[in-house]
Amino acid sequence: MLKAKSKIGLVFFPAFDWAIDPSHPEREERLLYTQDQIFEEGLMDIDGIQEFKPDLVTDQDIQRAHFCVPDEPTVTTSSHYVSAGGAKTMARELMEGRIEKGFALVRPPGHHAMRVVHGGRGFCNINIEAIMVEYLRSQWGVKRIAIVDTDCHHGDGTQDIYWHDPDVLFISLHQDGRTLYPGSGFMEELGGPNAAGYTVNIPLPPHTSEEGYLYTVENAVMPILDDFKPDLIINSAGQDNHYTDPITNMNFTAQGYAKLTEILNPHIAVLEGGYSIEAALPYVNAGIILAMAGLDYSHVLEPDYNPAVLKESKETLQYIHKLCDRVMDQWSRRGPELSQKVFGKKEFHERSRSIMYDTDGIYEGQKEILRSCSDCAGSFRIESKSDRDWRIIGVHIPLNACPACKAQGEEWYEKAAGADKAYLQDRSRDLYLKKSL
Repeated sequence: MLKAKSKIGLVFFPAFDWAIDPSHPEREERLLYTQDQIFEEGLMDIDGIQEFKPDLVTDQDIQRAHFCVPDEPTVTTSSHYVSAGGAKTMARELMEGRIEKGFALVRPPGHHAMRVVHGGRGFCNINIEAIMVEYLRSQWGVKRIAIVDTDCHHGDGTQDIYWHDPDVLFISLHQDGRTLYPGSGFMEELGGPNAAGYTVNIPLPPHTSEEGYLYTVENAVMPILDDFKPDLIINSAGQDNHYTDPITNMNFTAQGYAKLTEILNPHIAVLEGGYSIEAALPYVNAGIILAMAGLDYSHVLEPDYNPAVLKESKETLQYIHKLCDRVMDQWSRRGPELSQKVFGKKEFHERSRSIMYDTDGIYEGQKEILRSCSDCAGSFRIESKSDRDWRIIGVHIPLNACPACKAQGEEWYEKAAGADKAYLQDRSRDLYLKKSL
C-alpha cells in the first residue's frame, strides 16, 4: 500500500444548505467534484491520509476574531459554524499530534470577512483562518503565525484583522487589485503603526503562470518566512488563479499549485475561492493533497494542460522580478523605522474607512483610533455605523497587552457612548463583553 511521508488530515464540508443562489459560482458542486475525484483516484486509500468530521465553532471562537453586529447568529448560518469548525478540527488534530498537516476543504469561505461584521462581503461572513488562528493562540499558546493567502483575490478581511498585530505575518499573493475585486492589496498597504511591514502584499499582473508565480514564492515569500520564523504556517488556499477560472484572469495550473504547496510546506491549508468546478478544482486539490503528503504529483494534469500556451510574456516576468525586489526591500525596512516614515510619531493614530458588503448590499463607515505602543500590538477603538441603522463601538485589547494599553482599552469600553451597543474584545484575558448603550 502507498504510504504518505507526512500524516495528513482532511475535512470535507460541501455545505448543501448554503448557497448565494443555485447558479452562483460559489455553490456546493465546488467540493462535490473534488470529493468524487479524490475517492476515485484512491487518495483516501493511501496509508497516512485520514478524513475527519468537522466540529462546530462556538460563539466564543468567533468573538475572538470578530465584532458581529448585532450578534453572531444574526450574521451567520449553521454552515458558517461548520465551515469554521472544519479548520478548527484540523488545528486541534495538528496540535494533539494525530496529524502532521491538515487541509480543510470547506465552504462557505472566509478571507474577505473583516473584524467588524455587518453581513456578507465577497461571499464571506466570518473569517475561517482568523477564527482558527485565535483558537490556536488561546488554547495552545502559539506565539508566531504566518498566513500566506494564495487566493486570486486579495485577502482584505484577513489583512484587516491582523493589520495591527506584528506576531501574525500576513502575506497575500493575488491578481493586481486594479483588475480584480476587491480592488485592494497594493504594496503600500503594509500594516498599521504598531506592525509596519508585517502585512505583505504582492499584486501580480494578470496572466501570471507557473514560472512567474513560483518565482515569487521562492524569491519573496520564502525569504520573508525564513526571516519571520513562524511557529506555524497557514495557507489560505484559494484556487482561482487557475487558467480556467471563470471570474479571474491568471494562468496558474494544478502542477503549479502542487509545487507551490511543496515549497510553502504549510501546516494547515484552508480552501478559499476557486470556481472552475470541473476543469480545475478536482486536479488542483488532488495535487495539493499529494504534495502535502510528500508523494509524487507529476501525473496530476488537466486534460488540456499545455504550459507553452499558458506561459506568461517576457515583459510580465521582468515586471514580476522587479516587484519581488521591491517587496524584499520593503520587508528589510519593517518595524519602527518604516512606521515612523509612513505614519509619523504620534501617541494615537486615527483612520476612517468606507466598507461595502457586496454580497448583502450593506454600506459601513468606520472610525478607528489606535494607541501607539512599542511594547505590544496596541489597543484600538472602532466606531462603526451601517446603513442598516446599527451603530456600535468595538474595543480591542491585544494578546500580551502592556498595562497602559490594557488600561486604555478598559477606559474606552467603560466610557463608550453614542451608539446602540459596545463590545470589548479583551484577548489578554480571552474575554468578550457587550452592553447596550
